[in-house]
Amino acid sequence: MSMNIFRFTGDMCHVFSILLLLHRLLKQRTTEGISLRTHELFLVVFCTRYMDLFTSFYSLYNYTLKIFYIASSGLVVCLIRWKGPLVSTYDRARDDLLHWKYCVLPAALLSILSANKAGDLEELLWTFSIYLEVTAVVPQLVLLQQYRRDIDNTVTNYILFMDTLDFSNGCVTSQSDDVIVRVESVIQILSIELRNSDNLSC
Repeated sequence: MSMNIFRFTGDMCHVFSILLLLHRLLKQRTTEGISLRTHELFLVVFCTRYMDLFTSFYSLYNYTLKIFYIASSGLVVCLIRWKGPLVSTYDRARDDLLHWKYCVLPAALLSILSANKAGDLEELLWTFSIYLEVTAVVPQLVLLQQYRRDIDNTVTNYILFMDTLDFSNGCVTSQSDDVIVRVESVIQILSIELRNSDNLSC
């Protein structure tokens, strides 16, 4: 994919969002307001999308970002699932969306139905990752809605930066459905930010 300002801006915002999240996890030692399920979905997205990691080389920039996205997503999942103090702060009761049922399964079915070449596993997985990415943020949004005013701004800022990548990709590839979903998620997050601001001003 050729480089342009939209894609570069989206990539850098996504990188910053991951660094912001890792800083919060390691510095504050809490997973409050962070959905493990969303990051499991993103890990699946990146692993299935970048199956060509060791078979095709486009540029150092492209290769480095692929490695970063997979490694950082895996690191976040491992920290929340197994890192000592963080495990005890993970709220399984609130982060309860059945992501494999409501996100992965529909994406798998849609990718099978819309695949252009029968038997092309790499294209099938790439198509699957596109559909799954649209809904990967849903568990996080559901979790935020449950917390409402109780969550700090770092989490919502992280989600805003994370969504910028997918919004930019939608602008570049003209995937209107993806852009619409991402705009809706940004609006929801902004509404939570406004509620937080109103609560602090009271």
